[in-house]
Amino acid sequence: MLTSYAAHFDTPAGYLDFARFGPPSRDAVAATARAMEESARADHRTVDGLMRAEAAARDTAARLAGTDRRHTVLLPNASTGLFHAALGIKEGVVLVPRTDFPANHYPWRRTAGLGRATPRWLDPAPGRGVTPHLVRAALTDDVAAVSISAVDFRTGFRADLEALREAIGPDRLLIVDAIQAFGVAEMAWDAADVVVAGGQKWLRAGWATGFATLSDRALESLEPVLTGWTGVEDVGLFDGTEHPPAPDAQRWSITNLSPVTAAAFAAALDLVERHTVAAIEAAIAARITELTEVIEEHSGRILSPTDPTRRAGILSFTMPDHDPSLVAKALQAEGVTPTVRTDSLRFSPHASTPPEACDRVAAALSSLRN
Repeated sequence: MLTSYAAHFDTPAGYLDFARFGPPSRDAVAATARAMEESARADHRTVDGLMRAEAAARDTAARLAGTDRRHTVLLPNASTGLFHAALGIKEGVVLVPRTDFPANHYPWRRTAGLGRATPRWLDPAPGRGVTPHLVRAALTDDVAAVSISAVDFRTGFRADLEALREAIGPDRLLIVDAIQAFGVAEMAWDAADVVVAGGQKWLRAGWATGFATLSDRALESLEPVLTGWTGVEDVGLFDGTEHPPAPDAQRWSITNLSPVTAAAFAAALDLVERHTVAAIEAAIAARITELTEVIEEHSGRILSPTDPTRRAGILSFTMPDHDPSLVAKALQAEGVTPTVRTDSLRFSPHASTPPEACDRVAAALSSLRN
């Protein structure tokens, strides 16, 4: 456990569901409360003052992604960014894993119906995720982009972004949904042309927070179809004419975001930056190793990659001869919160997860023998 990081949270010891939702820190909660309190006492300075949180969050997200504010825009969620990217491709084929979370499916299904980009579905081997070999085998001249998850939501398989960039070449777009990785896994974000992430999971910022980064290639080639009034030049000039899209990533802005959620996002990102992604990742990896040992000691079957370099903070498993719903009840009785699927269970600890969580899991799995 990363003690200095964990001190900012009140999350129960047995909470192991960060891949679904990450309970925010006291810092984020306090920032939200302050913003709401300030908005309740509004005067001529309030709105401009509250809006400063968006710039702070944007700058920190950019630094964590290895880029700058010109290439970064805040968004209310990851799906908004994926729809921006999908609608921005005028034509061609986009390679998309069939096993990805549906947020990376529907944008491409919709664009196909509009006569724009058409999805071609990839079928990764079970537990493997998207590999350069799989992508390379599917490449044809009409492929314009590849859209993948940085980390597979089912198994925690970690994509090799640098190798995928090399496989697709310099002229195709690499679009990455980073929601299961950003802030807790050091990855080559600069290999991607579009990186989108929501802040409600591993970043622990609460709902309605997120961002996207765009490479120069993406800024040049993606049509800004969804650009709104806050994504254009001369935003404050209300002259009744259409303004050109902003020259930077701000062109993906549709309207003003909530300064309250921006304040929470800024606080959450600051916490990650101060404690470092590397330290957070190492703490999560240590807990994943311990949980793996507990599951295997109780005859569980691990579905996630066994190679630590090929997985992130997700650990999927089954308990043979035990229905996942019954295993979940045993875990919940010990104060453990897993993700429950019809065919498996998933643990996703964070850097604040204490060793006690492993003891609780062991007690729950032991009870299945009774």
